[in-house]
Amino acid sequence: MQFKILGPIETVVSDQTVTPQPAKIRAVLALLCAHSGSVVSRKSLVDALWNGHPPRTARTALQVYVSKLRKHLDEHADLANRLVTRPHGYSLDLETGELDLDSFDRLVREAQASSAEGRPRDALRCLESACALWRGPALADLRGSEPFDTLARQLDERRIDALDQRIGIQLALGQHTHVISELYGLVAQYPTWEAVHEHLMLSLYRSGRVAESLDVYRMIRLTLVHALGLEPGDRIQRLQRSILSRDPELDEIQLLSAAWSYRAQARIRHSFSGIQVSAGTHRNSYGPRGTSCFHTCRKDSTIRSSTQFPRSR
Repeated sequence: MQFKILGPIETVVSDQTVTPQPAKIRAVLALLCAHSGSVVSRKSLVDALWNGHPPRTARTALQVYVSKLRKHLDEHADLANRLVTRPHGYSLDLETGELDLDSFDRLVREAQASSAEGRPRDALRCLESACALWRGPALADLRGSEPFDTLARQLDERRIDALDQRIGIQLALGQHTHVISELYGLVAQYPTWEAVHEHLMLSLYRSGRVAESLDVYRMIRLTLVHALGLEPGDRIQRLQRSILSRDPELDEIQLLSAAWSYRAQARIRHSFSGIQVSAGTHRNSYGPRGTSCFHTCRKDSTIRSSTQFPRSR
């Protein structure tokens, strides 16, 4: 059985979808998958299932949902023994390759290692495979309550991070024309994410579309000023000035390589930690305000974008 949470929750057996229909059972499954191999406490499950306002019968109801989920696993894949009752909660013990999130994280780690070893094309292949595992926003069918919205945002951030890394490598390899269409979609989805606007500006500039490149800057500046009362950050302003002066360094493909290598090594030192259902997040000006793009802290913004720009002369 394959367990999928990078999109709507889904379980698949022999290419057949066998996802539980009741929402509460899907919710329990999603939480256990997100913490695969770890114990999820009964309190965490109850708080998430009833959004912090459980009925008096919540613990009994939770036992019923777990029992039905265990029966579902047994009927479709003989995996009832994988859902283990622990002293303070439950755990779902999955093997390598059974959970799409684990496969995603493994591919991202392999990409980081390949990049650190100077193999950007291998890194790109890993990141392309990782991004292909996503079928839409994480837990798309369970959103609407704070616990699941928080968990989904944390998962979505990992996708955004991988996209950022993948596009950075493509730009470093001179594949700027290949990413323009996707970048236009991303700037529409995340209108205040400066890094993706920088990628698009540089891609358009290198494709000879200078006016469009500058229009992207104008668009994000208007958005930031009108919506947040902020001017764009120094980095994207330097890029805009470099485009206006047609700085020849913008055409140098190797411009991005050193920055990508630095960031990849930094990321390797920060392995993906377990997700906490109630964990907080912090926004910075590089993330889309009011969207699913969240960043751990502002000091990471110099690492998030693989693009470094020359100072305007």
